[in-house]
Amino acid sequence: MNQTFSTMKLIRYVVAFVFITSGTMKLLSSELSSVFLNLPLPAPELIMYIVAILEIVCGILLTINKEVKKASIPLLIIILAAILLVKIPVLHTGFLQFAFAVRLDIVLLALLYILYKSHHK
Repeated sequence: MNQTFSTMKLIRYVVAFVFITSGTMKLLSSELSSVFLNLPLPAPELIMYIVAILEIVCGILLTINKEVKKASIPLLIIILAAILLVKIPVLHTGFLQFAFAVRLDIVLLALLYILYKSHHK
């Protein structure tokens, strides 16, 4: 086996890990689910389950390198929604606090964009 571990594989695995873990924790952690349920959303419990399942399924698709471009789209939407619903309200405490809270979301957005743009299928 003379296969090198490519940068794109690493990006896929890291992003998949984040989303599979996040989706699983939404389903298993009462603390995390209560935070989600307190967001200003219609039917927050249903949306939480949909988001959790999307995160897990899309994360698995990234891991196995199937439909990467299509799997990136819902994950991009989830991250943007998280920024709007959870991180933007932090702005009232100051820009530096907001920048700190949103830093990892920005990294995930960039990595998802790279995955989306780099897969032609």
